[in-house]
Amino acid sequence: MTTDLHEHDRRDGADDNGLGALSGLVSHTLTNHVPTLYAPASGNEITAGLFFRVGRADETLATAGVTHLVEHLALHRLGLSDLHYNGATANAYTLFHVTGSEEEVVRYLNSVCAGLRDLPMERLETEKEILRTEAAGRGSGPQHRMPLWRYGARGYGLSSYTELGTWSLTPDQVRHWAETRFTRDNAVLWITSDHVPDGLDLTLPQGSRLPAPAATSALPVTPAYISGDDGHVVLTSVLRRSTAASVFADVLGRALFQDLRQEGGYSYTAEADYSPRDAGSATLTAYADSLPQKQDAVVGGFVDTLARLRAGRIEQSELDAVRGKLLKMYDSPDLAAAALPSYALSLLLGHRILTPEQHRDELNAVTTDDLREVAREAWAGALLQVPGRDVDWAGLTLAPQYSESAVTGTRHQSLEDDEVTLVIGAEGVSLLTPRGPVTVRYDACSAMTTRPDGARVLTGHDGFSVTVEPTLYRGVTPERIAAVDAAVPPQAVVPMPARDPERVPQPRRRDPAARSSRSGGSLWAWTTALWLVGLLAAVWGLLCAVITADEASAAAPEWDAVTGVWILELPLLFATWKIFAARRHRTRA
Repeated sequence: MTTDLHEHDRRDGADDNGLGALSGLVSHTLTNHVPTLYAPASGNEITAGLFFRVGRADETLATAGVTHLVEHLALHRLGLSDLHYNGATANAYTLFHVTGSEEEVVRYLNSVCAGLRDLPMERLETEKEILRTEAAGRGSGPQHRMPLWRYGARGYGLSSYTELGTWSLTPDQVRHWAETRFTRDNAVLWITSDHVPDGLDLTLPQGSRLPAPAATSALPVTPAYISGDDGHVVLTSVLRRSTAASVFADVLGRALFQDLRQEGGYSYTAEADYSPRDAGSATLTAYADSLPQKQDAVVGGFVDTLARLRAGRIEQSELDAVRGKLLKMYDSPDLAAAALPSYALSLLLGHRILTPEQHRDELNAVTTDDLREVAREAWAGALLQVPGRDVDWAGLTLAPQYSESAVTGTRHQSLEDDEVTLVIGAEGVSLLTPRGPVTVRYDACSAMTTRPDGARVLTGHDGFSVTVEPTLYRGVTPERIAAVDAAVPPQAVVPMPARDPERVPQPRRRDPAARSSRSGGSLWAWTTALWLVGLLAAVWGLLCAVITADEASAAAPEWDAVTGVWILELPLLFATWKIFAARRHRTRA
């Protein structure tokens, strides 16, 4: 693009979405219709970031990974370079960022936009494999399952899942995603420079600014808790975005560190974090680790610290320490440049933008009463993960472990456990267990993976999952699998590659001796009870006979009493027959 055309597309004074308040601190303009924020920073190099309002929460479970794929494909043509650049895919945004000379930054941004306009689809399968490899090596932290339990298998809950789309996404799907989400109207650019570099070509398809996804919920009641791994206590909550809420996160982190590490000596790491989720909400995360023998103390101390803050027992010194730390950032000579990513993200998400003066005023206005109200809000929406123990005593409710109901349909007995049954119905599938059912309805199915050998894994919007393995259930024929396939929405189906025959699960061989021992134990319990009943009946019958004989004549016994004795002795005969039959069964086994 020529310089003249670039200058023509830069329109100062356009609708600034609230950026006018930053005049004199941050400059803003349009570059190829992309809102652009810039402010100078010290040093010879500049840094730039191109935000797009699309992320993992915009996907479905079946297409999970499509945004990440677009990011990788857009960067491919840059190849090997000494330039410091990267891409990042978060829940609500994707960011391409770079640090270098002005010429290097221009070349990088132009290459990214060119890649987005024309993705190298010949690399699609290779990049899919790279993403799967990346995921396999990434591992999961103690907080990994929290989004799933809070949001289910949709929206912000997808960050708990693997990127299933890397198995099945087609070139047309990936290309359409780029054309409709990575648009000039769904982007914001920021640059740490006193001017927008010449030569930038941010030509992108026209589109619209997409709002952040609406939050879903898999928690009918909060505060709630779930069981997690040993050594970790995690709390998450959703707060209204505010200066007081961000201050509270720091106060909570300091309080946990003081109570659990400095005073209790139970934890090494005890901290809290505040992270914006969308325009109006933020996620509060608190964490503490522990040794196995200290876990009860950590859970109790964690709950006690939150209770103290909810009760308003917050020292003014705690608030002043946090406020002082936050105010120090305004002493930075590169304050405007350092704030650019935050301003750009707020503009992208539609959140209010505060000038440094406004933010300082709000910080100074926060009181301990404000923090108490935030603490109560945090507890009301809390999800607590504890290492394998109940915390009902703290006023939390166990998150749903089973579905509310089961479907009706054909029943297929487990070949491994007589107490487990798979039900395949017209409305969905259910796994019936002694503790409760797990159900996925077809009309609320986020994804179903399919294998050529007939295996199916259905995951519902609520996060519950049912695995249908034909080898593990009696009577799961190809016809029953076909009925499931026909009922699940096509957009939720994710075909998976064939498995090695050795990886197809087979029923575990059941131990006849153990089964016989269990049944024998039950039988002997019943037999003992029946013999006892029979013995009591015999004694009672004989007593009746003696009494009757005394009243009538010893030479003429009362035959009704004798008959009653034999009738009541029938349980003894039944028990004897059961023992004999059980012994024969064990002999055959």
